[in-house]
Amino acid sequence: MKSSGWFVYIIKSELGHFYTGITTDVERRFKEHQSSSKGAKFFRRSAAVEIVFTKECVNRSEASKYEAYIKSLTRAKKLELIKRGDL
Repeated sequence: MKSSGWFVYIIKSELGHFYTGITTDVERRFKEHQSSSKGAKFFRRSAAVEIVFTKECVNRSEASKYEAYIKSLTRAKKLELIKRGDL
């Protein structure tokens, strides 16, 4: 899933929680969350299980804004976003 653009992603944890982030390489970042000290502290409590949502953005600024938008959503809205692929 490597590209020259930026991606917003949502990863589901072992306990069913969602983590939202941005990166230029979703697969690499997912592996970091699963197994290295470069992963988010969020996954120390509950391991990263699967990528449930990705969206490519034009640049880092757009990705950061969309990430902030997703983080402001309720769990129900996040589930809807994951199911539909976009809101």
